[in-house]
Amino acid sequence: MKIKETLQNYKIKADMDQSFRAILVKETPDGQFDVRISQRLISDLPENDLLIRVFYSGLNYKDALSASGNKGITKKYPHTPGIDAAGVVVDSKVPEFVKGDEVIVTGYDLGMNTSGGLAEYICVPASWVVRRPENLSLEEAMIIGTSGFTAASGIYEIIKHGVQPESGEILVTGATGAVGSMAVAMLAMAAYHVVAVSGKPEASEWLRQLGAERVISREEAIDTTGKPLLPGKWAAVIDTVGGNMLSTAIRSTKERGIITNCGMIVSNELNVSVFPFILRAVRLIGIASAETPMQRRLEIWDLIYTKLKPENLSQISRTVSLEKVPEELRLMLTGKQQGKVIVSL
Repeated sequence: MKIKETLQNYKIKADMDQSFRAILVKETPDGQFDVRISQRLISDLPENDLLIRVFYSGLNYKDALSASGNKGITKKYPHTPGIDAAGVVVDSKVPEFVKGDEVIVTGYDLGMNTSGGLAEYICVPASWVVRRPENLSLEEAMIIGTSGFTAASGIYEIIKHGVQPESGEILVTGATGAVGSMAVAMLAMAAYHVVAVSGKPEASEWLRQLGAERVISREEAIDTTGKPLLPGKWAAVIDTVGGNMLSTAIRSTKERGIITNCGMIVSNELNVSVFPFILRAVRLIGIASAETPMQRRLEIWDLIYTKLKPENLSQISRTVSLEKVPEELRLMLTGKQQGKVIVSL
């Protein structure tokens, strides 16, 4: 169904008393957090520049943390999580956007302390919003979403640093996760030679289908000798897990290689000497995609839709309804998900 037809079917309007479906997380008297679909009013949303009818969202680890009551992510409850949203502007207070514009919102404060994309409506500042790139549908934009944008942010740094496909192999840790799997597919699209790290042997063939040339186990990617330098293997690394795997990757990166880190699933600790930096000129760059300045954000989205958009997006993702979100968020916290889960609203 085309977006315009859908808009007509929904008879979208911006009445403050209009109700809509949303995931709502409430803190119970015993300190637990209840996650379920609720009816909310547009008047419940913050007053901002753009009211957007959301058609797709995507699940991210931050959403699972928010839904479980992590006060480092979300300070006040009840709250609607969802750091990704793609939809259509239905009311605008600024000239830069008009009703009917198809737009993407990823990062900033969406879904953290601002009512998020796991709902049929959001209301956000115009400065958070990106127009849908021409060759990406709203659904494809959410398959990519924050996880794909984060992966592309790492690749952006790798390219900027001058690492070419002929420079050598690129290591991707946490490769079956949303960021890792997207990094594997995007790097392959850019003709890089990808080595994927996974603790799930059953996912090896899937990772090869995404574009990994080799798949290695976690044990192969972690050094236990404690040596300050290891033989140089990697031209670059995209790390999503932190801890000793990141330490090993830094010590195993070739001269003038680059490592990007965007996560700490294994650990937020990093035990590494300065030797890789002062003897091999290795660079470690942190990726904080949520607050990416808009000019760079647009450059990264341009890189995605011109060079990195995977041909096999359907292999990376699966689509669920809003009703399935509470269970999917629980699965995400246990590390049992594979690839990207998008939500159709």
